[in-house]
Amino acid sequence: MSSTFYISTPIYYPNGEPHLGHTYTTLCADTIARYHRMAGDETFFLTGTDEHGVKMVKTAAAAGIEPRALADKNVAVFELLWKELGITHDDFIRTSSDRHKLAVQNIVARLQANDDIYLGAYEGWYDEGQEEFVTETEAKAREFKSAITGRPLTRYSEPTYFFRLTKYAPKVLAYIEQNPSFIQPESRRNEVISKLKQGVDDLSISRATLKWGIPLPHDPAHVVYVWIDALSNYITALGYSAADDSRFRKFWPGDVHLIGKEILWFHTVYWPAMLMGLGLPLPKQVFAHGWWTAEGKKMSKTLGNFIDIERLRKVIATYGLDALRFYLLRAAPFGSDLDWNDADFVKSYNELANVLGNCQNRLLKMIGNYRGGVLPAPGSALDDHDRQVLDACEQFPGKLADAYRRLALQECAMLPLELARVVNGYIDSTKPFSLAKDPAAAGRLDTILHGCAQAVYRAFVGILPILPEKAAAALAQLNVDIRGRTLGEVLAAGLPIGHKFGEGQALFPRINPPAKA
Repeated sequence: MSSTFYISTPIYYPNGEPHLGHTYTTLCADTIARYHRMAGDETFFLTGTDEHGVKMVKTAAAAGIEPRALADKNVAVFELLWKELGITHDDFIRTSSDRHKLAVQNIVARLQANDDIYLGAYEGWYDEGQEEFVTETEAKAREFKSAITGRPLTRYSEPTYFFRLTKYAPKVLAYIEQNPSFIQPESRRNEVISKLKQGVDDLSISRATLKWGIPLPHDPAHVVYVWIDALSNYITALGYSAADDSRFRKFWPGDVHLIGKEILWFHTVYWPAMLMGLGLPLPKQVFAHGWWTAEGKKMSKTLGNFIDIERLRKVIATYGLDALRFYLLRAAPFGSDLDWNDADFVKSYNELANVLGNCQNRLLKMIGNYRGGVLPAPGSALDDHDRQVLDACEQFPGKLADAYRRLALQECAMLPLELARVVNGYIDSTKPFSLAKDPAAAGRLDTILHGCAQAVYRAFVGILPILPEKAAAALAQLNVDIRGRTLGEVLAAGLPIGHKFGEGQALFPRINPPAKA
């Protein structure tokens, strides 16, 4: 019986078109979801858009349109881009949808019945870009500017409903301290613990001066504000409180909320507190990745280094979608900040060509020329070179599974290439091209070809979640069909003796001179 796996991206603000940051998070989640499907897990992958709030209202007003029209326009762009990028999400939740609105109102009603919501008044500083209230002390320390965008904070004064965050904060802190893997990477966990220990205030959850949102069920003059509205998408999309909540019962608690580090606090303090108020289990892990710069500088349209949709499309048109996927995952250890560098992109593409593509090409040429395209049985006793390849093949499935378990996506990208490097080194050291000239060395040549084939096969199976197009093409050249089998079964079985290979073709054509990425 398969297990379940539920992964989500944040839901993105559609006040503008998607860019590199949105693409990175979504492609990372897509890679993880693909891996778990291959592993045999019943997988649910959620993404979507967060369409309410001040930013949407102001952006729409500046464009002379209604917020709903702005949302519809930009949501269509998100959905089109995810289709172009081959994203395999199972659902796309919109906070303006009826299913979400009804569930949010149900959530508010349940929290109110639990005495977790009360009417008060708020006066203080507000970061509109982050949809976050800021204490007087924090505002002063930041020179009354947003810590994220640098834009001036806004002064607000209005009646508002509050969620009793102070009631749950000690429980949230205890949970984080008792569950080390709940927040990752470790440095982010330490940040949240430190901030929680400084104390929190109750959380404003409604606005009376804003009309674009979900009305409070007991007081329609107020709309639900962003953090209950947005965060609850992770369960509303599953059918929480709906007549048919079978999907919710199957997939909750979620396995991974994948987010950017700028929204870490909301996902690891506000969201757990709300779930505790609802009597629901917490997600198993919140993983906060880093931010992108470009050529060592903060991305800016003024500087001309902003990586937008059109720039990404040009990269894909030149190098292919899989080259983009590989570059994004290998750029830095997952969780760290990253820097887009055109020269590094070209290097990563050439790495795919020179290591993985070259390995495949050498194997198919040798087996085609020397054994009629048929996999021979080992024909000699194993020496140290052979054992090195055999050991690498045997260790590969465990290493790959462990890397995905830890969400070490850079390792997930590099492990198959490391296996291919072992094969290339094996070929260089054993010189099968020379052995092929000596009939007396036929058994030794068979052993080498057999070891190379088993390793190359495993390398391409292992990199399928990252290079779905190129790896599938490589496996087609190897005449391999893995449909209907789990990743573990495929890697354990290997290729049978007598397997007939197909014809080889270049997987990563040389681009010379390289187009500017």
